[in-house]
Amino acid sequence: MSAKKLIVLGSVNADHVLLLEEFPRPGETVIGHGYQVLPGGKGANQAVAAARLGADVGFIACVGDDDFGARILERFRDDGIDTSAVTVVDGMPTGIALIQIAANGENSIVVSPEANGCLVPELLDPQLGLLQGADTLLMQLESPLATIELAARKAREAGATVVLNPAPAQPLPDALLADISVITPNETEAELLTGVKVVTEDDARRAAAVLHGKGVETVIITLGRNGAFLSAPGVSRRIEGYAVTPVDTTAAGDTFNGALVAALQQGLDTAGAVRFAHAAAAISVTRLGAQTSIPHRAEVDKFIKDNG
Repeated sequence: MSAKKLIVLGSVNADHVLLLEEFPRPGETVIGHGYQVLPGGKGANQAVAAARLGADVGFIACVGDDDFGARILERFRDDGIDTSAVTVVDGMPTGIALIQIAANGENSIVVSPEANGCLVPELLDPQLGLLQGADTLLMQLESPLATIELAARKAREAGATVVLNPAPAQPLPDALLADISVITPNETEAELLTGVKVVTEDDARRAAAVLHGKGVETVIITLGRNGAFLSAPGVSRRIEGYAVTPVDTTAAGDTFNGALVAALQQGLDTAGAVRFAHAAAAISVTRLGAQTSIPHRAEVDKFIKDNG
């Protein structure tokens, strides 16, 4: 793989999606409908979002030697993603996500890593030159933490901007946070990382200060329907999102992150990139599925023009 401006390191999943009216209570059986198997995984979703929105993307990941793994690689290539650093793992299935979507658009997700768990530091070694030649590295937390730590350290040492979407939520070592340039937690993830329960804008400001104290330069705390709080050199404020009627929120955060790095790569300032990411995420929640919901650049530009 030739050097890319943006490298995404992360997970690939087969999303088994079922629609239902309300989530079942413990011990309760409910009737669902609309079963589909759709492409997903946080890393894959963010790579697809960035590529569709204009970024030059290389992807580091693992898939299984199953039919889904073969088909998802073709889809990545159709989106213009360089997949030569995606490893096909013999004898393993591609990662699995079981997703329930309620009528109000909220979702419940259970993930089994499968091939994603094979993205260990030894597998990353052949790609270190690729990381060191990147302008930006984007990661999430569905890959082994030791691999994420190694990639962040090597990319940062080479001068790259390291962006971490700390999801799914888990505690992180200070050594990793010190290598992160931009972090994008939601309220729950921010609380876990800082000990500050994020309810108000002042809470978000205090949580951001904790992360700055650990070495993170730019903190973007996503606040759902309340937009996002941006804390960076010279700026500390909430940036409003767009009001839409949600159908499925599965890939909203992933679309936001992919759009954010795409916009930054194309020269927008951080506040402008957040606004662009809000628009892309707003479009995604009006559609079903993860990658099937992610818009292309022309759609986002039109949305922003129509909605201000």
